[in-house]
Amino acid sequence: MVFQENKVVREQIFTIKELESFSGIKAHTIRIWEQRYNLLQPERTDTNIRRYTDTDLKKLLNISLLLNTGVKISAVAKMDDQEMRDAILKSQLKTDNEFHHLHILKIAMLNYDEILFNSVIDPHIEKFGLEKTFVEICIPFLHTIGIMWQADSICPAQEHFISCLLRQKLFAHIESQKNTSIALEKTFVLYLPELEIHEISLIMLQYLLRQKGYKTIFLGQSVPVDDLVQIHQRMGSVEFISIFTTNPLPLFLGDYFKKISNLFSDKNCHFHFTGGLLKGIKTPDFQTITIHHSIEDFLQSV
Repeated sequence: MVFQENKVVREQIFTIKELESFSGIKAHTIRIWEQRYNLLQPERTDTNIRRYTDTDLKKLLNISLLLNTGVKISAVAKMDDQEMRDAILKSQLKTDNEFHHLHILKIAMLNYDEILFNSVIDPHIEKFGLEKTFVEICIPFLHTIGIMWQADSICPAQEHFISCLLRQKLFAHIESQKNTSIALEKTFVLYLPELEIHEISLIMLQYLLRQKGYKTIFLGQSVPVDDLVQIHQRMGSVEFISIFTTNPLPLFLGDYFKKISNLFSDKNCHFHFTGGLLKGIKTPDFQTITIHHSIEDFLQSV
């Protein structure tokens, strides 16, 4: 478990509002702690604006964790780095709530700490199962990553690191299903449209479909529509499922649906689409396409 800071070439810079967003601690509270306990020592611009580093963010996340377990700020302020680390290790053994887990995962991401990541995810999977862990821990964490990414507060390497760990975890559980019998005849082909790379939810969907007894074919990221025709030619009647997060762009959704309809209108195949990009969009007037409000909505329909 890594809480001590390592030397880096360049630290990222945060505003006090970003620290508030990521830690859950109000900006005015942070200012009070600086004055009363000297917990953080931010640099200031020529116009007296506070500038915080990722070292400050990590420390504030640790403080937030300890406060959430009942430790008083006056006691935290007296701890050195090792004492804070030991207190967090101790608290993790007896704390099991979403707030605690999300903060630990943030620290794991910022510190590139795979062991710390596993210390949260593995026990939760063992206790509650993969599906509940994904819904209660992974999805909120992915949402947090998205916010931090949009705010330019994490670097690409940190996002790639944690995404790869999540993918590895999901694929490991899918591999464990290899001896599960296929009870249902329907085959689902899972893919993402061109330029779409956010595949973690699609991997989880593959796991859930296999749990239900369906055969699945996983194509992954950025698949051209024309390639799907070849899948049909080799496999016959199949059900395609895709999740739209950033692509196709809203301007081109109509063209995408029309192309799918033109290529598959007489192929005895069906397409199921879901994802944040399709929120509020009604199913287009094509018999080959159904839009689902959520993954849960899709799973209830199959």
